[in-house]
Amino acid sequence: MKNVLIVGGAGYIGSHAVKRFMAEGINPVVFDNLIAGHRDAVLCKDFFLGDLNNKEDISAVFEKFDIDAVMHFAAHCYVGESVENPEKYYFNNVVGGLNLLSAMMKADVKNLIFSSTCAIYGNPVEIPITEAHPKAPINPYGTTKYLFEKAMEDYSVAYGLRYVSLRYFNAAGADPTGELGERHDPETHLIPVVLMAASGEKDGVTIFGDDYDTPDGTCVRDYIHISDLISAHLLAYARLEGGGESEAFNLGSESGYSVKEVIDVCREVTGLDVKVTIGKRRPGDPPVLVAKSEKIQSEMGFRLEYPELVDIVQTAWNFMQKRKMVK
Repeated sequence: MKNVLIVGGAGYIGSHAVKRFMAEGINPVVFDNLIAGHRDAVLCKDFFLGDLNNKEDISAVFEKFDIDAVMHFAAHCYVGESVENPEKYYFNNVVGGLNLLSAMMKADVKNLIFSSTCAIYGNPVEIPITEAHPKAPINPYGTTKYLFEKAMEDYSVAYGLRYVSLRYFNAAGADPTGELGERHDPETHLIPVVLMAASGEKDGVTIFGDDYDTPDGTCVRDYIHISDLISAHLLAYARLEGGGESEAFNLGSESGYSVKEVIDVCREVTGLDVKVTIGKRRPGDPPVLVAKSEKIQSEMGFRLEYPELVDIVQTAWNFMQKRKMVK
């Protein structure tokens, strides 16, 4: 059985990857510091507690297991926090990432799938955004992700690293069985925040700015279901295993929804009202981010199983309701 190292495998996206890879007959080996992840979300047997900022921690995994490929999900990912505390982001997302690359090269592991972001594009000069769009991040989160992409390019030329960089737009939703879902603390992602407000776990929702140059004044984002996101990772893994070239791909649904539209869909799914207040804009928030995902469709045969926002929200709501019953 092949072993895939999933760095950050106790987090939201990483835990879903673990479950899917197990279902595909591939053995996931999880490395996570559990600062943001959850040990009970790791459904596989092989788990290492460690931090990428400690080279000995990550090297130990490669010494114990014959790793075929690595998936790197272990980045800090909050735009606002990155603006307030850039040091945290540079150490984890850049220095930690370089430590991972160093351990991979030492172990002669050359295949890497990287969890990147549309934040590397900054304020869009064209919509939808293609992979050729200028890279001009406007916050430290986007900058650190872009720096790691550049590092992968250089390691590819110098050391033979082979990689796929998947530039996520907004990952959302939950495992359709309700077993896994978003459990951030604090929760900042829009859909779970709105659902928490609908269920009474939060007093309401604050919209950060309603004066953007968009149809209803609120930011527009592209949401992709977590299951579709993981399907893309499987395709990327198959690409590298089959000898495919290193490449970067956008990963989105190619549909844009405003904050107000997301709130309305959450009301529709839950049948509950949500209290809304209008706040100030957050620094580092572009008005519109919508993907052009034609490249991943044509080169890797990627297709959406959950193209509709209502279905994405429904799975997230199902997960939240199931967790309530379990508690």
